[in-house]
Amino acid sequence: MIRSNKMLVRGLYGAAGVVAAGVLVGCATGPSSQELDAQFLAMQKASFRDQGIAKVDRLQQDAGQAACSTGQPVDAAVAKRLEAESLATVKAPSDGRYLGDWKEGEKLAQNGRGMTWTDSSTAPSANGGNCYNCHQITKEEISFGTIGPSLYNYGKLRGVADPASPQAQPIVEYTWGKIYNAWAYNACSNMPRFGHKGLLDEQQMKHIMALLLDPKSPVNQ
Repeated sequence: MIRSNKMLVRGLYGAAGVVAAGVLVGCATGPSSQELDAQFLAMQKASFRDQGIAKVDRLQQDAGQAACSTGQPVDAAVAKRLEAESLATVKAPSDGRYLGDWKEGEKLAQNGRGMTWTDSSTAPSANGGNCYNCHQITKEEISFGTIGPSLYNYGKLRGVADPASPQAQPIVEYTWGKIYNAWAYNACSNMPRFGHKGLLDEQQMKHIMALLLDPKSPVNQ
């Protein structure tokens, strides 16, 4: 939303500049990029208010979000830096165990609830994972998003066969990192940074891990 609004503001000013140029040849040029950014931020701030648990502090971007919201491709060096910084934020499970209960993971994957102004709590336990909004998870699912790749047979295709000792396999650590902070492997990814942003707690992420990796999960059938 922030990215698209900024591009819209620039587009409107760009169109206006073309019209003005045709009418007032030789006049001063339109607003600079920095001025447009300032005008956009002022408009954005004036357009929102605190509502329930949704506070206007959500409009405050960290350096990474700012770099990813310019509307332009991110420079390769910047992307590499963002990925390294994001990977450093990933915390392994406190008990060293990566998998929970795939049945609970399936509930979370189908639950898109959380973080809206009508919710009563910002606690991760009140949120879902909303995985089906972007991914196919099982072959039975007939309605799913395509922003992300299909995850059907995710663990089976990658040879995860022993959920009792998953930490020995690099793909398990990678999957955990992807759920925890997707930018660690793909800077500016559209995937929510569930662990880094506190959207899901450790146990919830373990349940989703089990959905993806447990051989008994419908994902791997």
